[in-house]
Amino acid sequence: MSRLVAVSATRRTDLGRERVALNSSYVRALLGAGLTPVVVPPLLDPAQVDDVLGAVSGLVLTGGEDLHPATYGETAHARLEETDQARDAVELALYRAARARRLPVLAICRGIQLVNVAEGGSLYQDLSSEKPSPVNHVDPKGRHALRVEPSSLLHRTIGDPVTVNSRHHQAVKQLAPGLRAVAWAEDGVIEGAEPADRNAPWLLCVQWHPEDDIEGALFEGFAHAAVGI
Repeated sequence: MSRLVAVSATRRTDLGRERVALNSSYVRALLGAGLTPVVVPPLLDPAQVDDVLGAVSGLVLTGGEDLHPATYGETAHARLEETDQARDAVELALYRAARARRLPVLAICRGIQLVNVAEGGSLYQDLSSEKPSPVNHVDPKGRHALRVEPSSLLHRTIGDPVTVNSRHHQAVKQLAPGLRAVAWAEDGVIEGAEPADRNAPWLLCVQWHPEDDIEGALFEGFAHAAVGI
């Protein structure tokens, strides 16, 4: 099987020039697990996602800007941050096509939110105002405890991490019917999800950023699901 895996990306403007961007930590984590990332630009026509997915063995949905609330039938909250509807469209198409092809999918931060929306769920558009909590989810240097469901695929993959990093102001609100929550922060915010159907193709969704931690178990589990290594 191909060791190529598709990885979603964002776009940003530097010195007046628009660029497709992907944090190097994702690349290092995937290379460390024996995989070769193929960056999927957010400007891709959603109708072309099968051209990409036909050449790879898995899909990684990465972090980034807020999903536009129109994707889950809501209007914008006053604290909604930057959105990119072109990226929303291509990643929703990538996810749905990957599931149809039964490709393994690893969804990180924005990724868990996108999967939840794609499956019919909704989001807290701003945790601090919609679900106040002592846990500071937006602190880029912060960490919080994590409770993982012992019978879950996530637990079999990563075990019981003591803490995870946290930098997100949105999160899963109404969990999609096709998913089950398998990890939570101390305040009850869903930090991990996987298919409710245990016979479904491999899918793990996490709200934290494992690419920034030294532990590579999640990427190794994805690599095993994708190419058997």
